[in-house]
Amino acid sequence: MQVTETLSEGLKRSYTVVLPAADIESRRSARFTDLGKTVRLAGFRPGKVPLPVLRQRYGSAVTAEVVEQSVSEATRQVLSERGLRAAVQPKVDLINIDPAKDLEFKVDVELLPEIALPDFSTIELTRLKAEATPEAVDKALADIASRNREWVELTPDDLGERGAANGEGVVVDYVGRVDGTEFQGGRATDMRVEVGGPGFIPGFTEQLEGIRPGDTRTLSVTFPDSYGAAELAGKAAQFEVIAKSISRAVVPAVDEEFAQKLSFETLDEMRDVVRNRIQREYDQLSRFRLKRQLLDRLSEMVAFASPESMVSGEFNQIWARLEADRKQGQLDPEDQSKDEETLRTEYHSIAERRVRLGLLLAEIGRGNAITVAGDEMARAMRAEAARYPGQEAQVMEFFRNNPAAADGLRGPIFEDKVVDFVLELAKVTDRAVAPEDLTKDESKEQLEGADRPEQTS
Repeated sequence: MQVTETLSEGLKRSYTVVLPAADIESRRSARFTDLGKTVRLAGFRPGKVPLPVLRQRYGSAVTAEVVEQSVSEATRQVLSERGLRAAVQPKVDLINIDPAKDLEFKVDVELLPEIALPDFSTIELTRLKAEATPEAVDKALADIASRNREWVELTPDDLGERGAANGEGVVVDYVGRVDGTEFQGGRATDMRVEVGGPGFIPGFTEQLEGIRPGDTRTLSVTFPDSYGAAELAGKAAQFEVIAKSISRAVVPAVDEEFAQKLSFETLDEMRDVVRNRIQREYDQLSRFRLKRQLLDRLSEMVAFASPESMVSGEFNQIWARLEADRKQGQLDPEDQSKDEETLRTEYHSIAERRVRLGLLLAEIGRGNAITVAGDEMARAMRAEAARYPGQEAQVMEFFRNNPAAADGLRGPIFEDKVVDFVLELAKVTDRAVAPEDLTKDESKEQLEGADRPEQTS
């Protein structure tokens, strides 16, 4: 095999590779010999098909198979002998595949960068810690009680001369129309609506205040621009509403009886469960902020060029999501006033950061033999399967048969293990804060993990 380097620029390499025609013919002959042992053709006994017949019948297919295998093996050898690690699948262009001549092809490959790991012991971080206070537990219990409220219908004597008040429930029939035409999904019967409550088109529930059983009202509203049904988004609509009854929400007292109704033995047990749930939420937020600090610090400490192909791939994924949000009218408010060039520049920077951090975490894991064990993957697969009751077996089989999908579970596990490894070496100082400080100065996008690095392990 003859290898000539034709490009060495940054992380990009190009090689011209020539494989002797004799080697390719030797492989072809060996493949025809193996084929002759198994192929069946009319007029010939099994294993007795003449070689010229095999070459005539299967020559093109065997040549294509041999060329593909030879090119693949030679490409791996080129990288291995030079100690190169490809960032993405190398691009191969065949120059000559004439069986009578040497096989010649070109390999273009972009490499993973060499990454010098920093001294993790010099990293100083602050972990914000918040405790679930009795007040927070009381509020959570009150919210649970509110969700378990019961509606008690009010009699004419209860109402007297008044109509529905804010917070009361009105059972209604309604029909919605746009430009005088009823639209799909715009009709309901015996629907309870909380006056002034959420869950409906803005302005709908507020207009029910004062309505009495038997009254008919026409409510005028406008669907939000971001409404899920595109044909209704931004449209003005009228709803003809008939009130049938009014009820008052009765919120149960948070006591032993209420706890037992929700399958707890005592109120104290319920309080403990709620307190632990709140504490887990606080601890998750605390870890998120600490992890973000760490990633920011690592990003500052390490500088290296990222493979353009990986950055481009990450940017294309981000941009596709942004375009989908824009089409659905759900573009982030901060982005709505920015021009295309500004958006592309900003999101390209995000893509570059994600790739760089992903490569760095992968290198930390590789250099310290951090891997995701089989039992860890099995737990993750079972947890994911549990989200689909009745389909657990199918979900598990899906992951076993789809390595790419399984990698989607492996990536976050690997990332957390690398983060934990670095945190063990870093200097982490705990600081007690109020719960609201855990989310202060963090945008919604950040809290949803938008800066999660791309995993390459």
